[in-house]
Amino acid sequence: MKKSVIMIMAALMLSTTMLAYSQQTSEEKVICNLAAQNCLNKADILQKRIKKLNADLKKGTKTYSAEDLKKIEQKLQEAQDTLDKIEGKTPGK
Repeated sequence: MKKSVIMIMAALMLSTTMLAYSQQTSEEKVICNLAAQNCLNKADILQKRIKKLNADLKKGTKTYSAEDLKKIEQKLQEAQDTLDKIEGKTPGK
């Protein structure tokens, strides 16, 4: 008896969630897909920027002044924090 009640309740819950999902308009689906794609593109851009900033840091004082290196480190930290937010990670300090 309990199994029957649980199965009926599970079926009922599943049908209501499917109904809510299917009520999403095509415009809402497009907006959701665009937002997800935009987020992926932004993550790719940030990863490339982080790679470039790391390469600049490796050049060291032969190429950059100490002040410039601090600015590069700050930009690197900002880019890493933004990427962490996009990926859902907590930024590490």
